[in-house]
Amino acid sequence: MRFRNRQTPSVPEVNLVPMMDVLMSVLTFFIITSMTLTGQRLGNINLPSAGSGGGAIQEKVQPLVVGLDKEGTILIDNQAISEAELAEEMQAYLAEKPDGKIVVKADRALAYKDITQLLKKMAAIGGDRVSLAIQK
Repeated sequence: MRFRNRQTPSVPEVNLVPMMDVLMSVLTFFIITSMTLTGQRLGNINLPSAGSGGGAIQEKVQPLVVGLDKEGTILIDNQAISEAELAEEMQAYLAEKPDGKIVVKADRALAYKDITQLLKKMAAIGGDRVSLAIQK
């Protein structure tokens, strides 16, 4: 009877909240650390930069800039030229600089149809690296 009246001690409860806080802090630490390590170099490896040709330094080629104003006039060096003169200029430029690029700067008031007509004429001449310039 003596043992029956005696209260049994309660089972100790484990509070998991502080342990979960510590685990989340450690997990966050490892995530942040792994994110900072992903951009590091590996050993003595020197990666090539974009556009490098076998390690040789490439000289920047000045593009041929062709303008097209509101009236549809073709301009090179701020001088109006005809389509025949454009063909001569492009052929001379591409003969001198085979890797050269041609940039078309067209007035924004010009219809896109007129720009595509010029691009088709330039493609017929041989300009396969023609870019349209835009304003930032």
